[in-house]
Amino acid sequence: MRFNHIAQRVAAEHFDLIAEMLMTQLGFTQLRRTERAIWLRQPGANIDLQLSRSPTTNRDEDKLRSQVSFLSDTPRADLEKLAEWLTARGLPAGVGSYSPREFYLDAPDALVDFVIEAMLPELADYPIKE
Repeated sequence: MRFNHIAQRVAAEHFDLIAEMLMTQLGFTQLRRTERAIWLRQPGANIDLQLSRSPTTNRDEDKLRSQVSFLSDTPRADLEKLAEWLTARGLPAGVGSYSPREFYLDAPDALVDFVIEAMLPELADYPIKE
């Protein structure tokens, strides 16, 4: 088996806005779309992100442990820009931190079971040989 994609749940009422943010602000391309889901890929990535519409109204209290993660030289600043973009469109969002090198964006009304993480590239410098 070969890893293909990961799926995360987004509240149905904010589904299109989250998909728009990923496409317009982070350069994702839409691969496929159905009534209940969208598959996205960021140029240069070798894994896809599926967002699924969710009717869930309660949020997972431990969702900070489930992330869609990005590498960035300026992780806090990049997430703050996304939070401002969402907030300007009527979806409250905020940025928190796991450490001085790892940050997360949460939009509690939209992101059901995950947050968007950004971390310094040095944290993903794994000594893996292919």
